[in-house]
Amino acid sequence: MKQIIQDLQTGAVELLDVPCPGVKPNNVLLGTRASLISAGTERMLHSFAQANLLNKARQQPQRVNEVFDKIRSDGLLSTIDAVRNKLSQPIPLGYCAAGEVLEVGAGCEGIEVGDHIVCNTPHVELTLAPVNLTAKIPDGVSYEQAAFTPLAAIAMQGIRLIEPQVGEVVVVYGLGLVGLLAVQILSATGVQVLGVDLDRSRLDLARSFGVDAVHADDIASAANAASKGRGVDGVLITASASDDSIAKQSANMCRKRGRIVLVGTVDLNLDRADFYEKELRFQVSCSYGPGRYDDSYEQRGNDYPFAYVRWTEQRNFEAVLNLMGRGLLEVERLITHRVPFSEAATAYRTLTEDRSSLGIVFQYEDSPSRSRTVQKSEDSTPASTLSAAQVNVALVGAGNFGVSVLLKELSRTSAHVNCVVSANGLSAARAARKFGVPRTTTDTMSLLDDDSVNTVFIATRPNLHAEMVCDFLRAGKHVFVEKPLALTQEELTNVREQFAQVSGQQLMVGFNRRFSPHAVKMSELLMGRSDPICADILVNAGHLPASHWAHDPQVGGGRIISEGCHWIDLLRFLVGCPVVRVQATTARRGPSGERLSDHASMMLEFEDGSIGTLHYLANGHHAFPKERMTVFCGGQVLELDNFRKLTGRGWPSFRRNRLLRQDKGHRSEVNQFVDRIATGGQPLISPEELWNVSAAAIAAHTAAMTGLAVNLD
Repeated sequence: MKQIIQDLQTGAVELLDVPCPGVKPNNVLLGTRASLISAGTERMLHSFAQANLLNKARQQPQRVNEVFDKIRSDGLLSTIDAVRNKLSQPIPLGYCAAGEVLEVGAGCEGIEVGDHIVCNTPHVELTLAPVNLTAKIPDGVSYEQAAFTPLAAIAMQGIRLIEPQVGEVVVVYGLGLVGLLAVQILSATGVQVLGVDLDRSRLDLARSFGVDAVHADDIASAANAASKGRGVDGVLITASASDDSIAKQSANMCRKRGRIVLVGTVDLNLDRADFYEKELRFQVSCSYGPGRYDDSYEQRGNDYPFAYVRWTEQRNFEAVLNLMGRGLLEVERLITHRVPFSEAATAYRTLTEDRSSLGIVFQYEDSPSRSRTVQKSEDSTPASTLSAAQVNVALVGAGNFGVSVLLKELSRTSAHVNCVVSANGLSAARAARKFGVPRTTTDTMSLLDDDSVNTVFIATRPNLHAEMVCDFLRAGKHVFVEKPLALTQEELTNVREQFAQVSGQQLMVGFNRRFSPHAVKMSELLMGRSDPICADILVNAGHLPASHWAHDPQVGGGRIISEGCHWIDLLRFLVGCPVVRVQATTARRGPSGERLSDHASMMLEFEDGSIGTLHYLANGHHAFPKERMTVFCGGQVLELDNFRKLTGRGWPSFRRNRLLRQDKGHRSEVNQFVDRIATGGQPLISPEELWNVSAAAIAAHTAAMTGLAVNLD
């Protein structure tokens, strides 16, 4: 199937071949019949992508500050790599689509194959639509009309925050698509609407919907006249502006205790005096309404109680479609161009070159390919000719780390990467194009019987790791799994039992830090010691919002397990013997004493009497280095600063080693793993170490949550 993407470096728009996603719970597979370009948002993205690097920086000054902080922390070369990687990732465009349901996942009650629905998915022939972001299209409403629903829901949510009452005067500032939809919805509520814009044709279009419309230069006098000198009751800002003039004008035209709601994008350099004297209420509207950006609602299908949250984003979709079905919201006159989906580039040229363009609708063919695999070219090493020494890789999980680190490093080895797998297909297709991988798929299980793949790199979310490891080991594949290996002791036991049944297969967990040149040097210096080690690690982990999957015990297992295992492994590597006991505690917040799992301190005791403390903290500043480690042993000290500088004190033959760029060991780790498969031999990290580190991470999470020490068997 085809999907529209845009290159962030050049601004080029193209259709990319993408494998069809497989249906999953709380989602339906939609065959798109029409989608709408959001003129304001997509024109802005298109202009940003076409800008040079300097202008990109000017448009996002806050990102520039983050770049300078990263340079100070990680070094110039590492920062340049990160920026280039970010800009090299093409982005999907669009979020207004309508089509026919082709498959229905579990948990999608009330939706059947053949239903006509609207959703907020991108410009793509086939797509997964989360059930709570869909709404059925009523009879009499076409696909093209229904495609306006997400934009109209944005207007609807802003209007709900205005709280209009019959007889009030409300100004809509900006008559783009959202503004022209908003004036119609407001008219249906019985308020007097005053539309404002600089474009004469849009003013005429607003008047054709039966509302008053004035040029922005005349808004002060028009608002005064409409409100009989009292000031308007509310202003809905649907315009975009780089200064604060619209916000200031809106405050000036409001009555005392008026309401201003921002839906568009304007500068918010608000003057306190403008708002203080009138006690104005100002609010920014968040997209379609309650539920937006809440994974529990959008991805897991958990609805809010109807009685307590009357207007969720889905119910706003339904309200918009109801207005369309009753003839109270007319969108046909907003369509200025109809473009075949195959001519996407033409549509975006029209968007940027023709300022009179408004509603640009894509028209789709009825029967796109539903293949879950896309083969770009014939594999240069077919299964029938593979030798035992060849390393033939499939990457499962094409997120940022899997692509920018694992796939990048694999491309520098002798391994042949012949398949990239991702759930939605787009990330796999982008990665395959960037690194010349011939095949992409959304069907992970197809790899089990694929003789052209003997090695699988797993870079999915942690809740899938243990099961996938077992499946691929059982299928006779070598497995590299990004940390963690398992989220629970039960999962770890399953992996151990499965590994005990295989012979000659490599199992590796992505504990890359032990492969960094500084860690290797530290291990060499500590070799042959007679005294125990006392080590301290400080990790400035950075804040993640509570809604992030890493905090979800069912998905990420908590940050101690999913990330803290890195440094537990580093300690285990340097000490050279097993962890036997774990103690941990966390900071607490509020009267209930809620434990914050990413504000934790852990102490590990080792079999030889060594101890290691790990402070994993998410409440620091991003300008501070992420990782610092100090090791005390036999009257000597080693200090590791962010994997860039290693300093020794008391070592006769070592004082300092500084690298030009940060090196956390990824390249060496991947290289050595590929070589080990090709040449054979013992695993790079012994199974006993993998089990011990994984068990210690699980124990650390348990200890942190309970405050009780845990002994490891």
